Amino acid sequence: MATPDYWAEAPLTREQLTLFAPTLDAAIGADDQVRLFDEVLSNVDWSEWEAAYHGRRGQPPIHPRHVAAALLYGLTRGIRSSRRLEEACRYRVDFLWLLCGRQIDHSTFAKFRTKFHDELKGLFKQLGRIAMTLGLIRLGEVAFDGTRVKANNSRYTTRTGKTLAEKLATLDTLFEQMMSECEAADAEQESLAGHDSPTQLPPKLAELEERRQKIRDALAEAEAADEARRKKGTNPEKNPSQIPTTDPESRVMPNKEGGYAPNYTPTATTDGECGFIVDCDVTNDVNEARLTVESVDRIEETFGKRPEKLLTDAGNNHGHIHQAMEERGVEFYAPAELGQPAPGDAAYREDPTQPVSEEKRTELPRNSQGRLDKSCFIYDAKNDLYYCPQGQELSFEKTKPSDRAGERITLRVYRCHNCEGCPLAKACVSPQSRSGRTITRDGYEEVRQRTAARMKTDAARTLYNQRPRIAETTFGIIKSSMGLRQFLLRGLDKVKTEWHWACTALNLGKLVRHTAALRAKRHQLAAEGEV
Repeated sequence: MATPDYWAEAPLTREQLTLFAPTLDAAIGADDQVRLFDEVLSNVDWSEWEAAYHGRRGQPPIHPRHVAAALLYGLTRGIRSSRRLEEACRYRVDFLWLLCGRQIDHSTFAKFRTKFHDELKGLFKQLGRIAMTLGLIRLGEVAFDGTRVKANNSRYTTRTGKTLAEKLATLDTLFEQMMSECEAADAEQESLAGHDSPTQLPPKLAELEERRQKIRDALAEAEAADEARRKKGTNPEKNPSQIPTTDPESRVMPNKEGGYAPNYTPTATTDGECGFIVDCDVTNDVNEARLTVESVDRIEETFGKRPEKLLTDAGNNHGHIHQAMEERGVEFYAPAELGQPAPGDAAYREDPTQPVSEEKRTELPRNSQGRLDKSCFIYDAKNDLYYCPQGQELSFEKTKPSDRAGERITLRVYRCHNCEGCPLAKACVSPQSRSGRTITRDGYEEVRQRTAARMKTDAARTLYNQRPRIAETTFGIIKSSMGLRQFLLRGLDKVKTEWHWACTALNLGKLVRHTAALRAKRHQLAAEGEV
C-alpha cells in the first residue's frame, strides 16, 4: 500500500498571492496560436470601430479590438454563446492572456456582436487583402455555394395566415375588453383624485399590444408569401405558407437532415488556393441563385479584381447568371445541357428535315415526365424554328412571361402542327395537349449552350471535380468545428452579422495557421543556411 509521501506534491497552493509565476505571458507557449491571433489583430486598422465610441463620455471602455478578438478566437474554439465567452474570460488561460486579464460580461458580448456589422465587413476585407498579399488568395477559381442553417425558431412555432388571423381577432377582442376595464377604473380614480389618468398603457395592456403587433407583422408576411405562391400557380387555400412566429423573417425550408423547419440560407464564395472565404451573405430564400452575381461584384470591390473562374452547382444554373458572368469576363462552370443534339447523339442528323431512323428511336433521351427531351429537337437559327425527331417543323407561335429565380423573363413558344398520326406522338406529346408538342426558348439559350460546350471538355471536368472540396469544406468547418448549426440571433440583418463573424473567424484562423507554417519554414531554411 502506498504511503502518504508517495503522491506528487501540488505545484501551487490555493493561498498564494500570485497565480502565475513569474508572468502571465510565461503560461502561454511561444508557439501557441493565440499569440499569432493577437499579432494579426494588432496590425489591423481599428479606426472605424473606434469612431463608434464617444471618446469623452462615460467610463473608459474596453478597446473594440479586445472584444472582437475574444469573439473571433472563441469561434475558432467552438465557443459561440455570450455566457460561455464570459466564463472563458474568467477561467481559461489563453483568454486571460489574449485579453490581458480583462473581464468581459455576457451582455457586453451580446451587444457588441450585433453593433458593428459594417465595421466587421471592413475587418473581413482587411484580412482578405492580407491573405492576398501573402499569396494565399489568388482568385484563379472560386466556388459559390449555399447551405442551410436553422433559425432561432422552433419547427413547431409556425402558423398559417388563417390561424394568425384567428389569433389576432382573439387578441383584439381581449385587448378591447381589458381597455374598457382600465378606462372604467381610470374614470373612477379620476373622479376620486381629481386629476387626469396616465397616458401610457398599463404593463399588461402594453404586453398584449406588443403581442398583437407581432401577430400583425407575421400575418403580413403570411399574406405576402401566399400571394407569391398564387403567382407561381400554387393554391394557398389548399397549400398555405407557414410563417415562423418567433423569427418571422426566417422561412420554412427543407432541412439538410430531412423534414422541414424555419431556416436561413447562408452563402460563401471560397477561393480555390487555400480555402479562404472571399465573400459571404445570407438570404431567407430557399435558393441562393440571386446572390451569385452580387457576390462576384463584391469580390471585385474587395480585392480590386474579378475571379477568373466561378464554379457553382446546378441550383444556380440560371440563364441570367450565365450571361452576367460572360459580360464580366468570368468563366462560368455549372452543369448545363447543350439543348441541341450533338454528333453521336441519337437525335443528331446532318439534315434536320429527315426523321431519326427507327433503330435509334429507342435511344432518344426522355425528360422527367417520360416525354422526348428538348435536346431531341434541332434549332434552326436562320429560320427561327425547331425540327422534331421526325423532321417536322415547330414554328414560332407566341411569347409568354415566366418567373425564374426571381427574374421575369420572356419565353418564345414553338409549336408543331403535324403531331396527329406521328409514330412518336405517344412518346412526345402530353395526353393533356390538344394542339401538338411545344418547345420554349428564352433569351439565354445561346450563352447557356456556350457554357455547356465548355463543360464537355476534359479540363472543365477536372476543374469542376474540385468544386465540392472548395465550396463545401468551409461549411463543414463552420458547422462542425464552430458548432454553427443554428443561429443565435433573430432577424435577417442580425443573422447576416452572425454569419460574417463566423466567416471572418474562419479566415483569421486560416491566416494564423498559414503564417505559422511560413515562419516555421523560414526558420528551417535559416537553420540550414539557405536564407
